[in-house]
Amino acid sequence: MVASKWTALAIGALEDGPRRFGEVRRKLEGITQKMLTQTLRTLARDGLITRTVYPTVPMRVDYELTALGRSLVVPLRVLREWSVENIDVIEAARVAHDAAVEVEGVR
Repeated sequence: MVASKWTALAIGALEDGPRRFGEVRRKLEGITQKMLTQTLRTLARDGLITRTVYPTVPMRVDYELTALGRSLVVPLRVLREWSVENIDVIEAARVAHDAAVEVEGVR
């Protein structure tokens, strides 16, 4: 459910309150419109966000975390902090692994 990179980032983008599609997209650098649409649909289906459509011209749609979605904010923040604290070790492990694989001739 939250294993996707974009899912976790979308939840983080909504943690400060409701946002429109374009606002979420600007916060998620590198996400395509299609991927964001799929991610938001999945989050809504799973009960983690609500999608509110306002009958205006042009149509306005807001996305907001539900109580269930908000319950993920702290655990995901802890994971982000862990990632930042350990990125150097992770990158060194990747380099060592890739070098060992190259020496072994395994791809």
